[in-house]
Amino acid sequence: NYSTHTMRTSGAVTLVALLAVAGAAGLRTAPTMSWARPLVATRASLRAPVRMAGRKAINKEAEDGSAGLRQLIGLKGAAKADTDVPFNWKIRLQLMKPATWIPLIWGVACGAAASGNYHAVWNLFGDAPTTDSWGEVGTDTIKAVGAMMLSGPILCGFTQTINDWYDRDLDAINEPYRPIPSGAISESEVFQQIYGLLFGGIGLAIGLDKWAMHDFPSITLVAAIGIILAYTYSAPPFKLKANGWTGTFALGSSYIALPWWCGHCMFNAETLTSQEVVLTILYSIAGLGIAIVNDFKSVEGDRQLGMNSLPVAFGIDTAKWICVGAIDLTQLGVATYLYSIGETRYALILLALILPQMFSQVTFVQDPVENDVKYQAAAQPFLVFGILTTAIAIGHHTF
Repeated sequence: NYSTHTMRTSGAVTLVALLAVAGAAGLRTAPTMSWARPLVATRASLRAPVRMAGRKAINKEAEDGSAGLRQLIGLKGAAKADTDVPFNWKIRLQLMKPATWIPLIWGVACGAAASGNYHAVWNLFGDAPTTDSWGEVGTDTIKAVGAMMLSGPILCGFTQTINDWYDRDLDAINEPYRPIPSGAISESEVFQQIYGLLFGGIGLAIGLDKWAMHDFPSITLVAAIGIILAYTYSAPPFKLKANGWTGTFALGSSYIALPWWCGHCMFNAETLTSQEVVLTILYSIAGLGIAIVNDFKSVEGDRQLGMNSLPVAFGIDTAKWICVGAIDLTQLGVATYLYSIGETRYALILLALILPQMFSQVTFVQDPVENDVKYQAAAQPFLVFGILTTAIAIGHHTF
């Protein structure tokens, strides 16, 4: 049975969800424009926004021959939509943006590390338990894959699909080759995908809770928080993304805190402490910085449609410093915290992983619009290994 400490932690997580919803109610909503207009459920009828955009978006990134792969994984610079496949699966996959699943899958691994209860033959996660039982290792591996499937392909795929639906006019300006504005997928197909991923995610979360023998459905709670954030982030009247601060923080927490909690609960929900919950929420400020990096490429469309992203609200020159400041100061703060609780070794490792990121920022701040992808490729590996280092430190530490 869950201890009183566990129930307090679950209550704290519930409070985070309630605050997210309650805070959203007071936000300035985005202009309705054509967000809520009825659409005819045909692919042809959805091609109009592309013509409205004047077809001025040229995919320079596709010139390196990677356009086909970019289409499948949902990256900017995709090839022309390929609809001549069974079940329109290529377009459906593109709509789910597989490239965005990776941070959430990594986040689950970090949560498993922080739990201190992921069994391995080789001591992969610091002081995590080792075992000679390949059956136990196999069971924990399947558990981890299940939590990764929930956080990545299913719920992140749900988030990306619903976001693309409500961003169809914006994408017609910034990325007119995306599945919905290009007319490659119909309205009915989009909603089939949204509801399939939604109910599939809820079902999997309930199943994982039963497998972990939870009296309190902690994984289902985390999934529910993610679903609420996904909807309020994209959909009116809340549309968190219309406000730069709340939208980017919601995005950052979805990529860092939520998958971390999911991975931890899968292996040892009773050890998810309030300190760890707060630390992951604070670490999500670094995720806010990463989210700002993604906003630079959409400045033109955001401005035209009244989306108050931070680059629009503050201008590119100010936003770039907010971006690097959020990333660097958060990580330096976490390193300081680890040092203060006696985890000196992990604090020094984290500091060593922060320095290459700061070096990459020298080029990034010179032209954040042009260098956003280059910066992410150079710096984010160090960021995510820093998150794992923090997770291992938490798993090692006794609170």
